[in-house]
Amino acid sequence: MSEPRRDLSKKALGAYGETLVARWYESGGYTVVARNWRCREGELDLVATRDDLVVFCEVKTRSTDLFGVPAEAVGWRKQRKVRALAAIWIETTGVRPRAIRFDVAGVLRQQVDVIEAAF
Repeated sequence: MSEPRRDLSKKALGAYGETLVARWYESGGYTVVARNWRCREGELDLVATRDDLVVFCEVKTRSTDLFGVPAEAVGWRKQRKVRALAAIWIETTGVRPRAIRFDVAGVLRQQVDVIEAAF
């Protein structure tokens, strides 16, 4: 996929970043089981599995680092929200993982940086 143009909408830029991050997980042997999973309470960007592990990943994509690196945008409020949404996803899907992990992925100029077990 080519580098996004500066005039891409936020939505298109976000989708581009999520695609790159999904590829990153798949190249590491994970299966992406959900993208943009939504419920009344919010949305999970990516849910991936490998063996008995379920990973919930918050993806932040930026076209510039003028205001900091993308991962810095995931503060404690967002972390709390992702944890709550993960519990709803587990309850809704009936998946019973042995382990769960919360990752943050930042995408900046086609560079994917995944912080595993970020919170």
